[in-house]
Amino acid sequence: MKESIYNDPGLDKYKTVIQYRHNKFTQRKTLLTKGGALSNIANGYLYYGLHRYPDKWVLREWAPNALEIYLIGDFNNWQQRKEFAFYETYNGNWEIELPLDSLKQGMLYKLWIKWDDGAGERIPAYCRRVVQDDVNKIFSAQVWTHEYQWKYKKSVQVKNPLIYEAHIGMAGEEEAVSTYIHFREKILPYIAKMGYNTIQLMAIQEHPYYGSFGYQVANFFAPSSRFGTPEELKELIDEAHCLNIAVVLDIVHSHAVKNETDGLSRFDGSFDLYFHSGERGMHPVWNSRCFDYGKNEVVAFLLSNCKYWVEEFHFDGFRFDGVTSMMYYDHGIGRDFTNYSMYYDGNQDEDAITYLTLANELIHELNPNGFTIAEDVSGMPGLASPVDKMGIGFDYRMAMGIADFWVKLLKTKRDEEWHVGDMFYELTNKRKEESTISYVESHDQAMVGDKTIIFRLLDSLMYTDMNVFGHNPKVDRGIALHKMIRLATIATAGNGYLTFMGNEFGHPEWIDFPREGNDWSYKYARRQWSLEKDTNLRYRFLAEFEHAMLEEITKYSIFDERPAVIVQSTNEQVLVFKRRDLLFVFNFSPVKSYTDYPIDVSEGVYNIILNTDESRFDGFDLVEMNYDYITRKVKDKDVLKLYIPARSAYIMSYRKL
Repeated sequence: MKESIYNDPGLDKYKTVIQYRHNKFTQRKTLLTKGGALSNIANGYLYYGLHRYPDKWVLREWAPNALEIYLIGDFNNWQQRKEFAFYETYNGNWEIELPLDSLKQGMLYKLWIKWDDGAGERIPAYCRRVVQDDVNKIFSAQVWTHEYQWKYKKSVQVKNPLIYEAHIGMAGEEEAVSTYIHFREKILPYIAKMGYNTIQLMAIQEHPYYGSFGYQVANFFAPSSRFGTPEELKELIDEAHCLNIAVVLDIVHSHAVKNETDGLSRFDGSFDLYFHSGERGMHPVWNSRCFDYGKNEVVAFLLSNCKYWVEEFHFDGFRFDGVTSMMYYDHGIGRDFTNYSMYYDGNQDEDAITYLTLANELIHELNPNGFTIAEDVSGMPGLASPVDKMGIGFDYRMAMGIADFWVKLLKTKRDEEWHVGDMFYELTNKRKEESTISYVESHDQAMVGDKTIIFRLLDSLMYTDMNVFGHNPKVDRGIALHKMIRLATIATAGNGYLTFMGNEFGHPEWIDFPREGNDWSYKYARRQWSLEKDTNLRYRFLAEFEHAMLEEITKYSIFDERPAVIVQSTNEQVLVFKRRDLLFVFNFSPVKSYTDYPIDVSEGVYNIILNTDESRFDGFDLVEMNYDYITRKVKDKDVLKLYIPARSAYIMSYRKL
């Protein structure tokens, strides 16, 4: 059971604000639900949008500023005709009913909306299928009524997520946009074989600009048609569940694309239908629209979006993007959150915090096995604490500072200056009541303009010296540290671990989506899986290490206990800590190996079960693996004496004598 954030004495002076936020949530929930279940007010997707009934088609839309609305499309030569006019019902809602033979599968359509001082074409807000014209690159809604018969259980329960962050479009090796089918057939088996238990899918919600990585969403209910059909996405998720892998949606509720003809901006001519008006309605960095979470209609829209992806697609959870941007009026831009006062100084958007709490409550109501992850760099107290413990309700927070720590270390410190005390602190620094997901690098570090860990370690040697026919000392260093950094990160992780696809085997290229600046090339918007399979190259050793590492971490359930330091020697650069019945031994010194290194431990027998220096991982086999290391009594202490080679790490299991 997680603790209440009130157990932190540092928050004593802010209890009034914390209680106010919780009360605001309960009041808003009561107002919206009238005392019922949250899921009852998240059914907008079942009412709005285009629906096929046994005897007719019905399309409903919320557009209170509209004067006239027409349905236009293939079926009427894109003209505003009387028989395709909507009629206004109540509270700004509009509706049209059509005979069944009016629309057919695959037809394209849009809305034509007129307001006081203008008119324009729009895609329905709750549209479930949006496609782009190959010639003119124009997006339109598409009539789509196919059904999918689910084969496997609805959800997968994951205690500690081992997450494989993936992008469907760039998951192929061809210089093109890949598909849901390819991912299901080729990538899913690899993910399962490697030992990950969760997939985090990016860029699923439809977005006009492919290069936005899916973070400039236009159509919140439409799975991107670039990758295939909704049924093909469902089959992917179904197959993942068959493999006992949970699937998490990288959901974007922090902002929306500012496009008007294919997005929500100025949907009915008004600037503030879904978003704040004026300057507050535009994100100063992302050049996108900011939702007004104080509006009941907006909250209902976003909650309905959560329910839609859970109920219709069987997603097991969500990673909420841009949570920091949502929670602060200044979006957290340029701020270092160095003390508690910065979480309670009036810069917080209480409506956004309330919405996030409602969303978490809804998702857990819909699926008790489901889980949510917050992408937050601010460290807001209570963010990953249960709602009934005065928290905002996320199950996990991304430990974003860890990736930043590794980058800073590699950029600013020579190997001899790596301080293992600082390292252990940065890797384990988190709030006591909070569950976190640790990672060395996500997609952020792989983007063009930045560098992955392997690129920082090897740079141009990636292209010349990754073959198995020789040993370049710089490459040996890079491969050794790549393994050690990943092992240190997962071994100290609070509650879970994440990698971005390809990074586990040191993918050599950055990510750069097609754009004008690269002549619309797909060369860097793909993954070169063949490198990992090539026995003449060294990438496969990194993949094999990741697989073995995940296997041991899972087998011993290390997340059930916090890591406890045994040795933290700055001068020797040796770090040893215990977690459950495992001993983790690291020697980050680039030149010093230690013989008979004494470690105070529990009496018993220790065996090395995983070693970064094993030859199967491109190491040098400097340590005896098949050997019983037995403790000795030294001045009434039980001491283990070990040989720890320079720049290596290993895991030891324990059993009593």
